[in-house]
Amino acid sequence: MKAFYDLHLHSCLSPCGDQDMTPNNIAGMAKLCGLQIIALTDHNTCKNCRAAIEAGRKQGVCVVPGMELCTAEEIHVVCLFPTLQSALSFDEAVYPHLMDIKNRPDIYGQQLLLDENDEPAGIEEKLLITAADIPLYGLSQFVAGFGGTCFPAHIDRDSYSVLSVLGEIPPEEQFAAVEITAGGDTAALKKQHPVLSEMILLKDSDAHYLENMQEASSFLELPELSAQCLIQALRDKTTKWRR
Repeated sequence: MKAFYDLHLHSCLSPCGDQDMTPNNIAGMAKLCGLQIIALTDHNTCKNCRAAIEAGRKQGVCVVPGMELCTAEEIHVVCLFPTLQSALSFDEAVYPHLMDIKNRPDIYGQQLLLDENDEPAGIEEKLLITAADIPLYGLSQFVAGFGGTCFPAHIDRDSYSVLSVLGEIPPEEQFAAVEITAGGDTAALKKQHPVLSEMILLKDSDAHYLENMQEASSFLELPELSAQCLIQALRDKTTKWRR
């Protein structure tokens, strides 16, 4: 089946995420946009994934638990997991690697933890947008140890991207997919980086505001709508896809 997706979304737990990006608002907007499978990928945390999964169930939208990890090199990588428990275990492993800096809501924004009804469940005190002291090299294997998969985010951006920092897609990481922004020139990128011709080229919104979530246009072929099938598809370079 064609599964229309958006695999890079931020909730109000990300300090740069709008406070309207609640689990139920995200799930509801995903349904309005015609999306069938989405991923919640807050900066360096998975702690709002439980609520997002429950909100998605109410809307008939499959929510994959994930995280946008900022590596030691300041490269953003989307990490996705087959179960909530595996995502939360990864969260616990990453948390000690974040800089011990307290969030300043007046500067960076609130970091709100919500329950499945969008009710307050707490506030994350540690600033989440700093780089973790986890390098890109070896990250694929690290994520796989939790049953997950990962791909470099918005590779065509001038900052926080693998190409802006390293100038290449590290072959030793064996990424099966990368994310290119909606306006990215895929033809030019493939010419400059031939390895991209062998990879799944994802198009996600990286939405921090509800109005930035994308209408259904990109799809992956999945046997069923589940986090497990999505992760397998992203590992399988023969999966049919369209940006």
